[in-house]
Amino acid sequence: MPTLIIIPARMASTRLPGKPLADIAGRPMIVHVAERARESAVGRVVVATDSPQVAAAVRAAGFEAVMTRDDHQSGSDRIFEALGKLDPNGACDTIINLQGDLPTIPPGDIGAVLGPLENPTVDIATLGVEITHEAEKTNPNVVKIVGAPGADRPTRLRALYFTRATAPWGEGPLYHHVGIYAYRRTALTRFVNLRPSPLEKRESLEQLRALEAGMRIDAEIVGSVPLGVDTPDDLQRARKFLSATTDL
Repeated sequence: MPTLIIIPARMASTRLPGKPLADIAGRPMIVHVAERARESAVGRVVVATDSPQVAAAVRAAGFEAVMTRDDHQSGSDRIFEALGKLDPNGACDTIINLQGDLPTIPPGDIGAVLGPLENPTVDIATLGVEITHEAEKTNPNVVKIVGAPGADRPTRLRALYFTRATAPWGEGPLYHHVGIYAYRRTALTRFVNLRPSPLEKRESLEQLRALEAGMRIDAEIVGSVPLGVDTPDDLQRARKFLSATTDL
């Protein structure tokens, strides 16, 4: 079944207002993300936004945009609305939710997130990266995956929990969660209709809602963490990285 990559984007960021349109190497950040999605060659790429300015910038760069409401509480809610507008007849069975603030994500990693869906019992797929820097192990801003390694696929984990704490305890690797998701359409529909769960609210991690409801999330382990742009300092790092890449 065809795959749809939807990139949710809103202008009302508290730490970096207007960040979808922040200039990086001569193009808005949201256009860089759309370019990475197109380079993945996974499927149709659409930006879902509540901002006419974002939609105009996306379309000017040759990409597709769809307007959504401005009262959504999460990117998952926004992509679900967009899905109903883009594919009302249900032809698309797999939806990738690609955050609009990951301009440096490797295109291959976007494709890699589909891997766990090869298992028909998996509802939602995501990505993880082994943590190599000691400081990240105790950093609450680095979300960790607590998971069971697959017997047949050492590059995959079945997620048992997501946490901001240092976990699991004891010897062995820790894994940084990368917030890109691939949903089966039925799983996305179920997820957005669930109420926020106790552990989700306690950890401020939306994916715990799915686990608490008994849904299965598996993570593909990849080699690097993409730079998420949340602050002015992040934006400067992204500019430096992508400017250097463009100059090559």
